[in-house]
Amino acid sequence: MKSLSFLAVLSILALTLPLALASDPSPLQDFCVGVNSPASGVFVNGKFCKDPRTVSADDFFFSGLNRPGNVNNAVESNVTTVNVNNLGGLNTLGISLVRIDYAPQGQNPPHTHPRASEILVVQQGTLLVGFVSSNQDGNRLFTKTLNVGDVFVFPEGLVHFQFNIGRIPAVAIAALSSQNAGVITIANTVFGSNPPIDPNVLASAFQMDFNAVRDLQNRF
Repeated sequence: MKSLSFLAVLSILALTLPLALASDPSPLQDFCVGVNSPASGVFVNGKFCKDPRTVSADDFFFSGLNRPGNVNNAVESNVTTVNVNNLGGLNTLGISLVRIDYAPQGQNPPHTHPRASEILVVQQGTLLVGFVSSNQDGNRLFTKTLNVGDVFVFPEGLVHFQFNIGRIPAVAIAALSSQNAGVITIANTVFGSNPPIDPNVLASAFQMDFNAVRDLQNRF
């Protein structure tokens, strides 16, 4: 009897363990609201697949990362993205790539990727890079100065940045662990949301003067 009971327990565990370990797939966009009828839908979590019989090498090819991006903007940097939106062959593969150009003193300002970790290698120049851990970890800053050939990793979802501290333009290449990593630039999101966040909320959260918050919102 004990042997039979043991076997019964093992059988139940074998049936239920896969269900306990199962999880929803990672989202590939900010949100994907469910609808009752396909006729009401306009997008899916990812991309529809091309008929395999019509796939060619061009579906897995992108050209242009050799060209510098335009850094004539407020942050003096430019991100050239290669993801599923301009390289369909990346669909379902969970990877993407970016080239980042920085003018001297240019920066890729504090931001997060909600759906990806990032690994970055410096191709030219010198970058000050870093990320900040979560509240639970005490918001610790992990920072490093990178030169040509140096590599740094930014964990998924954590606020991170790069800043060109050199006197010449800098270039970096970064790979991300999602076909559509997403990006949330902190300053743009907080002070440039549409519609704006109530300035009283931000003044209290940042312990700033109300008028200073309004000024920042007007900038973004």
